[in-house]
Amino acid sequence: MNVATTDFPQVAIPPARLLIGGAWVEAASGETIPVVNPSTEQVFARIAAGGAEDVARAVEAAHACFESAAWQKMRPLDRGRLLERLALLIEAEADDLARLESWDNGKPLAVSRHVDLAFTMDALRYYAGWASKMAGEYITLSPFVDDGGLYRAYTERRPVGVVGGITPWNFPLGQAIQKIAPAIAFGCTIVLKPSEETSLTTLRLGELICQAGFPDGAVNIVTGHGDPVGTSLVAHPKVRKIAFTGSTRTGQHILEASARQMKRVTLELGGKSPTIVLADADMDQAIPGAAMAIFGNSGQVCTAGSRLFVQAEVYDEVVAGIAEFAAGLSIGHAFDPATVLGPLVSARQLERVSTLVDGGRGDGAEVVTGGERAGAQGFYYRPTVLRNVAPGARLSREEIFGPVVIANRLDDISALKAAANDTEYGLGASIWTRDLNKAHVLAGQIDAGTVWINTHNVLDTAMPFGGVKMSGLGREFGTEAINAFTETRAVCMRLDPTGLE
Repeated sequence: MNVATTDFPQVAIPPARLLIGGAWVEAASGETIPVVNPSTEQVFARIAAGGAEDVARAVEAAHACFESAAWQKMRPLDRGRLLERLALLIEAEADDLARLESWDNGKPLAVSRHVDLAFTMDALRYYAGWASKMAGEYITLSPFVDDGGLYRAYTERRPVGVVGGITPWNFPLGQAIQKIAPAIAFGCTIVLKPSEETSLTTLRLGELICQAGFPDGAVNIVTGHGDPVGTSLVAHPKVRKIAFTGSTRTGQHILEASARQMKRVTLELGGKSPTIVLADADMDQAIPGAAMAIFGNSGQVCTAGSRLFVQAEVYDEVVAGIAEFAAGLSIGHAFDPATVLGPLVSARQLERVSTLVDGGRGDGAEVVTGGERAGAQGFYYRPTVLRNVAPGARLSREEIFGPVVIANRLDDISALKAAANDTEYGLGASIWTRDLNKAHVLAGQIDAGTVWINTHNVLDTAMPFGGVKMSGLGREFGTEAINAFTETRAVCMRLDPTGLE
């Protein structure tokens, strides 16, 4: 594939600066990081390389805003209005933001516009509504010692304080909002570190945040590498919560470091999700559904259905169908209207996927389709179906984060529970069957934060999301977001029953 960025629509590139305390400033080091277009491998922009000094300034700005009388007294409705104003500004330039996302991340323009931007606007409006819906409880007490008084108590939800948000590169703008919106809605302030691979739409978001009238310091953005930016953010004593989405290994380091100061954490980490196709499934739905469970966004989804389990009676039919579907997917650059699968995000990610597949092939895995890079330019990899992969092989155990699925034959359905749960991860799973009794029984047996039935990768801000085992801690979205960004305070009072005499 030979394509130059001159073939792409023009976009406005945000300056290589940091948003700290409502002002756009250069990194203290003055250094920058090149931004590479995954479709062409060409450098087309630069971002500021923030450091520990920049993080310290940003946290102080967020802390000052949080402690200010103006922020403490701001009505919840008005915090919601801030988010709604931001949603309106994003809506007005959604097409431009989608183009910028596709330049930076490489995903097809239609996906950027109708998935990433649609989620971003919906999430802002969802949390804008929640800002004024927090409520506590009124409690009648029964004290251990009767001293003649009347005791009453109530609880209230209080914001945790300054939040450190760290986001990945697969859904850059949506993930930024996933951290910012609930933090602001529930009264926190935030310092956000986007992935150094894909920071541009987050920086443009920062410009719109300023335009929307957010108080200085409510939202701060520090770009740069994980070390020093992420490590400094986790270590700062005035950061009271870390909201992280990314790899399990990094999440483990964050949890360990956060424990020293007893920071609150939500960790949305890796996955090795099973896609289960039973013999009675509607194959017209199950085959393309199972295919897009792994190939959507070029496999760069934490809940991607990378382990396929198919009952023996239909195994050959399903594997052949998914392979045919995969071979028919159009691979190309982000702005080609025919493109279904764009490139992987970086040369490093392409090398990782290639290495894992090549190693699996060397260990005896059979490539049904794909299994190689597509083209000499751009980080493209063909959608791949593998079979005869041993359960203990790296391909079966590690998160690949690319368009690669391992097809497993299921001879005995009673062994499905053990096979599906034979992973250190537990983020998502899907079950394809016409038998709802089987579906619900199996759903209760699978260790996963979300189990889909006759669908996959359907997310909604109203539905809690997160994982078990090595897939993370805590939940985002839905009512769970209140618990993630607030603490419960109990207030107890003694009343004198003789006070009316």
